[in-house]
Order: sequence, then C-alpha cells, then structure tokens
Amino acid sequence: MRWRNLRRSRSSFGRWGVRERRSPEPGEFSVPADNDPWAAERSRMVDEQLIARGIDDPELVRAFRTVPRHAFVDSDDPYSDRALAIDAGQTISQPYVVAEMIRAAWPVAGWRGARVLEIGTGSGYSAAILAELGATVTTVERYPELAAAAVERLRTNGYSAVQVVVGDGTLGWPAGAPYDAILVTAAGPIIPPPLQRQLSPEGGNLIMPVGAREHQFLTVLERHGNTFSSQRGDPVVFVPLVGEHGFEG
Repeated sequence: MRWRNLRRSRSSFGRWGVRERRSPEPGEFSVPADNDPWAAERSRMVDEQLIARGIDDPELVRAFRTVPRHAFVDSDDPYSDRALAIDAGQTISQPYVVAEMIRAAWPVAGWRGARVLEIGTGSGYSAAILAELGATVTTVERYPELAAAAVERLRTNGYSAVQVVVGDGTLGWPAGAPYDAILVTAAGPIIPPPLQRQLSPEGGNLIMPVGAREHQFLTVLERHGNTFSSQRGDPVVFVPLVGEHGFEG
C-alpha cells in the first residue's frame, strides 16, 4: 500500500498483507529475556511476519515483542500469520495488518502521549499494542461481552489505563476528542462524519477499511485545520462496522 506524506516509511501491502520476505540480520532485534513459554513464538512472529516485510521501527517492533498476543485470543496458534476468530462473530486481524494500520496512522509527534481512539476493541490486542507504544487509548466496542472480556485481559496484562467504552463506534467518543490518531478495525461504506470531526486539526490521522461489505480498501484520512485529504490503499476484507454511520446490523 502506498501512502502520500509518508512519515514512517509506510510500505505497500496486498489484500492479505503478503509481501516478499527478507531474512532479518542476526541480532537485528533482541529477543525479550523472560520466562514466557510463548516468547520464542512471539519473537518468530515479529521476525518473519513484520521485520521480513519491512516493518522495522524499533518502538513498534518492541511493542509487538512485548504484548502477549496469546493472552488476547483463544487459539492453539496465537502467533500465526492470519486473522483469528473471537466471540460475537468477530475477528482479530493478523499481526502484520495490525502493525501496518498502526504505522499508517502514526501521529506527527509519535505515539508517546498521543490521544488515540480505536473503533472496534475486539479482544483488546490492538489497544494493548497502542498502550505499549505510550499512547493514551480510548477504545469503543459495540458488543458488551467483548468489551468486558477485553477489560479483563487488558487489566491482567498491565494495560488497565486503556479506557474501554461500549457504544456505537460510528459516533466515536467526543469526550476524549480531539484525537491524534483514530484506528477503525471494522469496515464501513464511508468514513463516519463524527470520526472526522473528532480528528485533531493539527495533522490527525485516521485509518479505516472503506467499501462494501464484501471487500474494502484501507483508507487513510489526514486533517489539517478544516482541510481533509485521503489516500486509498490496496483491497482488504474486514468485518462490517455496524451503527448509525455504518452498515445495518
């Protein structure tokens, strides 16, 4: 996917985020020294799915090496290169897509201290990555059971500062606006106007899959004052964003 005004060498990816891989240099990034039995799998995920596809920002790599993805999904293969099913008929995106969306929405001043809105909490994994990067995160989830489970996972894994809200994600969360970055993890026919209004006028970035229910394009929207510019990327397939400014349930 090619974006204009690239801030962090945003690279291109196809429908399922598959790019030609390269082998990481020996010792390029250190493996976390802990007693987690999943640490080796998590490190392999980062090396083979992120670094080999060009995602090598040190802070982003560190966050993906740190957050225990296995603690946010019920799977025998939590670090696999694919989307995983969660409750309420929803999914958690493959790690590469999570990383690319975060990289595409990178705030002008970086993630540390940034005000971030996520639409579609899911399991809480993406919110944990954003929190690990130092962002102040509010995440909105339509399904109360998913929100409750995410709160527990976030608390258990040290990310209790993430604010989880149950509601219509297409309306955003005005109480925390303006946001330096907004990430929408479900697909809608348009970028909801309330989300556009809640984006910071000082270079705020929003990323969202936009299109029909069956297929969409990851789209980045940038705001400067009252001027908005958008860039459409390659096709993807996400679960539908249901709400007042999304698809009907």
